[in-house]
Amino acid sequence: MTEPFRTPTHQVSKDTLNMATSTNISTPTSELTDTEQTTPNTPHPIFTEVKERCRISAEQLKRYSEPNELPTDTRTAPDLDVGFGQERALKALQTALDIKASGYHVFAAGENGLGKRTIISRLLTRIAADTPTPDDWVYVHNFTDPRTPLALRLPAGQADLLQQQVNHLWQQAKKRLSQRFRSDQYQSKIEAIKNNTHEQESHAYEVLNEEGKQYDLALTFRSFDNKAVFVRPSQLPTENSDSDNDDPQISNSYKNKLAIDGSKKASALGTEDSDTKYGNSEYEAELSNFVQKNHMQKRLSQLTIALEQLEDEANDAIETLHRSIARRALQPLFSPVYEQFATHPLVVDYLKAVFADMVTHVERIVNGDDEEFVTAVLATTPSRYGVNVIVSHAPDNGAPVIFEDLPTHLNLLGHVEQITQLGTVTTDVSMIRAGALHRANGGYLLLEASHLLEHPYAWQGLKRALQSRKIKLSSLEQMLTLTGSLSLSPAPIDLDIKVILLGEADLYYELLELEPEFDAVFKVRADFHDDVVRTSEHELALVAKMADIIDYANLYPFDRHAQATLLEHLSLQAEEQDRLSLHSDLLIKLLHESNRHARLNEESIVTAEHVTQAINDMDERSGYLRDLYWDELKNGQQLIQTQGNAVGQVNALTVVSYADSEFGMPARLTAVIQPNIGAGEILDIERDVDLGGSLHAKGMLIMTSYLRALFSQHHALNFSASLAFEQSYAHIDGDSATVSEGCALLSALANVPIDQSYAITGSMNQLGEVQAVGGINAKIAGFFDACREQELTGQQGVVIPMANVKQLMLRDDIIEAVRADRFHIYGVHTLSEALTLMTGLPIDTMNKKGRYRKDTLFGKVLNRLMLWDENQDSDDDIDHKKSKKKDEKKRKAKRQKKEDKKRKDIDRNEKDDSEVALDDEAFINNDKASPAIIDSI
Repeated sequence: MTEPFRTPTHQVSKDTLNMATSTNISTPTSELTDTEQTTPNTPHPIFTEVKERCRISAEQLKRYSEPNELPTDTRTAPDLDVGFGQERALKALQTALDIKASGYHVFAAGENGLGKRTIISRLLTRIAADTPTPDDWVYVHNFTDPRTPLALRLPAGQADLLQQQVNHLWQQAKKRLSQRFRSDQYQSKIEAIKNNTHEQESHAYEVLNEEGKQYDLALTFRSFDNKAVFVRPSQLPTENSDSDNDDPQISNSYKNKLAIDGSKKASALGTEDSDTKYGNSEYEAELSNFVQKNHMQKRLSQLTIALEQLEDEANDAIETLHRSIARRALQPLFSPVYEQFATHPLVVDYLKAVFADMVTHVERIVNGDDEEFVTAVLATTPSRYGVNVIVSHAPDNGAPVIFEDLPTHLNLLGHVEQITQLGTVTTDVSMIRAGALHRANGGYLLLEASHLLEHPYAWQGLKRALQSRKIKLSSLEQMLTLTGSLSLSPAPIDLDIKVILLGEADLYYELLELEPEFDAVFKVRADFHDDVVRTSEHELALVAKMADIIDYANLYPFDRHAQATLLEHLSLQAEEQDRLSLHSDLLIKLLHESNRHARLNEESIVTAEHVTQAINDMDERSGYLRDLYWDELKNGQQLIQTQGNAVGQVNALTVVSYADSEFGMPARLTAVIQPNIGAGEILDIERDVDLGGSLHAKGMLIMTSYLRALFSQHHALNFSASLAFEQSYAHIDGDSATVSEGCALLSALANVPIDQSYAITGSMNQLGEVQAVGGINAKIAGFFDACREQELTGQQGVVIPMANVKQLMLRDDIIEAVRADRFHIYGVHTLSEALTLMTGLPIDTMNKKGRYRKDTLFGKVLNRLMLWDENQDSDDDIDHKKSKKKDEKKRKAKRQKKEDKKRKDIDRNEKDDSEVALDDEAFINNDKASPAIIDSI
């Protein structure tokens, strides 16, 4: 590829321009008409008229704020209106708050950094202050079903009071019960019950022993198991063994009495047996002994059962005594608490259940040997009697406004903690933890939508709670593993809340598409605007916002010139002179960095110079990639031409966006034409290699349709073309290069050079009208910096859509260059105006016959189209004549070949006839002719 011929701008004749070579095609001199070869050096009147009409004055390049209309400094700024600039969103929010029906929750849609959370929080805080304070909630032990703790609802401030009262009841109850069960009166009553039981046991054994005497049997206790048995008196031990004293059921006195009586009886029976032992047989004696002994053993078994019943009655009597003592001791403690919570029947029922449980388990409480009745770790009461305050509010404090920055399933809906001791996992009612829904119940909950969707099951849990209007704690372990350890199942809590999701509009549309129930839960959308109309009132309102941020962050005050500079920068961020950006993050950053420069300069007030320095610092920090590009431009690696002329080559204005960095830069756009090939097809190289986006492809198709409509009615499009951004290796999107692509293509078609001192941007429709584009300020600044790097000649400038003029908020150095005529900015309405500025020619002027004039750009395009067609026709004629001549030559050669063959055949036949004649003559004159014939042969 050859380098285009360059000549100084506005100092070259049209003869020279038309002879300039493009990047791929050279134009023969024979193609130039006489008119073109004799064009004077003076600019065309139409070019001059368009140039003056489209010129943008320096006053139109930026809108300045009037410092005298602003407060002296931010300390005298007016009060802040919380809803400034977001009236539409706040009206939607108020609608949702006024409707108590299910599903009227809010999705606040808007870009990040607008301060949505701050605005909504302040508004809700103001509304919540006049809203009744919601009730408190506590979880307590369910004595009927310990696995399902009870949820109790109390008025605001009463939850902590109930917890304190129950803790106090436990401390007093334990102390009073311990005193009562250590008293002498209690001990004497227990002794009386035990002695009475012992007396009844002794009497029963005596009666049974007397009955056994009738059968010559004595009641005694075996030494090895202390069991009562009947034996013969002769078998009684002579001395009491130590084991006789081991049976706690029989008193020692009774055992001694049985032993003495048995000894006496044994002596008497022994004498009687000696007299009669020979009177009965041994068999009858043994049989009688077995029957009698069996009978008494049965009687002894019946006595044992009776004694067990007697002991149960004694134990019941002791338990009755314990409960009686506990009731008398605890009733005075509980009665005042009953009266205190008399208006809350559920609380009174719970307190009565606690009273009954303490009475029932008074022995375990006094002994203190059961874990259930021992004070829990980090608590003052056992978990069995503890009151777990889930949420508590100060009375008359309004409704809560909660922002949850980590909306996991556990943090939203609460959870039940567990503790592991010696390999055993346990939990109880004291380990129930509240979630954000509990804390915001009765008020307002703010969540970041993107954060909510990051955590598994968080959205499902929130949706279920809002639809059922109840907070039900569920085990996330069971959800994730489809199983899980045995845990508590607390009773659900009634939910009355308004949830506000914060997110960008794209996320809202995705949720509408992917979540069928989203619209049923979040029925109200509140749209937050990015900017606001720039009026004097709104400027004062933004100054009030600055003052509010300054007071909150304890910054230095800003004077009126600093305020004006900030307002102008906010217009630049809004990319329009008549609008102001509402991005709070950007404003906060500017305020802090400007304050830093004032502090470093040891000044007590921030001025415009400090603000300008902060803006420059921010621009420098984000300009790393831009500096790399300028380095390549200086070193000649990036080919940009800001002087001279070239055919089919345009400086297109682009914006490079990377992360938080955005800057404008020129890019060389080239067009190449292939005549007599194709029918007007335009190859978009960026699209074919997947570097062009859909919007870029749309712009190309619009431009192609426009060109077809221009010339197809006059002549067939007998060419193909290709367009490419040179040295571009990144993705390209947007239709802002449509006008520049049209200029490059028409320049290549007409073989007319384009002034490289200009750069151009703009979108275009199918009617040739130039439309507004984005990033106009960055694009102009990018080409201005490129021209300054290569030296400003006073001829450079940019061509932009006239619709973008109201969006100009250029740097002061660019404005000064325009004012000094060292740089120019032109606004165009149509592609024809842009082409006139870029080529210096009239574009579409027609003669009386309705045809484009030969000296116009379109006329030159049609002239070349026809010239290509004629050249193609003449080439075809020459080829046809050559082919015909060749065919004729072939036919002549074939005919000559046939004639030569025929002549050879005749000569051959004549020769054969002469040979035959000679043979006949030789035969006749054999003798004379033989030597002659031999010689001739």
